[in-house]
Amino acid sequence: MSNERHLRGKTALVTGSTSGIGLAIARAYAKAGAHVVLNGFGDADEIEAMRKTLAGEHDVEVRYHATDMTDVAAIEAMVAEVEAEFGAIDLLVNNAGVQHVAPVHEFPVDKWNLIIALNLSAAFHAMRLVIPQMKKKGWGRIVSTASAHALVASPYKSAYVAAKHGIAGLTKTVALEVAESGITVNAISPGYVWTPLVEKQIPATMAARGLTEEQVKRDVLLAAQPTRQFVTVDEIAALALFLTTDAARNITGALQVIDGGWTAA
Repeated sequence: MSNERHLRGKTALVTGSTSGIGLAIARAYAKAGAHVVLNGFGDADEIEAMRKTLAGEHDVEVRYHATDMTDVAAIEAMVAEVEAEFGAIDLLVNNAGVQHVAPVHEFPVDKWNLIIALNLSAAFHAMRLVIPQMKKKGWGRIVSTASAHALVASPYKSAYVAAKHGIAGLTKTVALEVAESGITVNAISPGYVWTPLVEKQIPATMAARGLTEEQVKRDVLLAAQPTRQFVTVDEIAALALFLTTDAARNITGALQVIDGGWTAA
C-alpha cells in the first residue's frame, strides 16, 4: 500500500502535526502522494526544515500554517486559504490536542476551556468547513485522533476524557450525515503512545498521585495496557493511512482501537 501513492493529487490537512502522532500521519500521507498542510507550534526554523524535507523526499507540496486551533476565525481563514490554493481539502486529520491533569475540584477553569476548545471544538470547526468541498468532489476522508479515553475514564483527566468522549460522538454523528456522500469519518483510539504530550503529563501525574517517574510509567500508564508496550506513532500512522484506501470505504463512524488490549477488559 505504501508504494501505491494512492493519494496522489489529493490534499491533506493534519492539525497538530509538527511532532508526534500528527507528524507521523503527515509523513505517511505525503509518502502516499498527498500534498500536506502541516499545523502546530514549535521552533520556526525546525518546522521549515521539516517542511522542506517532507516535500523533497516525496515530491509533494507541503505548506505550514501556525493557526491557533482554538481561534475559530483563524481556522476559517486557514481552510479558505488552503482551498483557494488546492481546490479542496480531501483528507482532514483532527489531531491537535493538549492535556492537563488535576482533581476535578481543583481543575483550573482556563485549562478546562482550553482542552475542550482544542481537543473537541477544533475538530467540529474543521469538519464543518471542509465537508462542503468534499461533498462536491464526492470523496473525502476524515480521521480524528481520539483515545482509549473515548471509551473508558481515568482519574484526574475530566476535561480530556470529556473531550475524547465528545470526539467519539461527533465522529459517529457526522459519519451518518455524510454516509451517502463518498466521505468516511472515523476516529483512532490509541492507548498510551510515547509522544511529547504523554511525556509532559508525567510530572503532573507524579505530583497528583505521589509517585516516581518510573512508577507512573509502569503502574499508571502501561498498567492499563496488557501488552505493557507503548503504542508507536508509526503504528497509528499506518492505521490512518489504511482508512484512506478503497479497502476502507465501508469503514465509517468507527472508533479504531489500537491500545494494546486496554479496553478489552
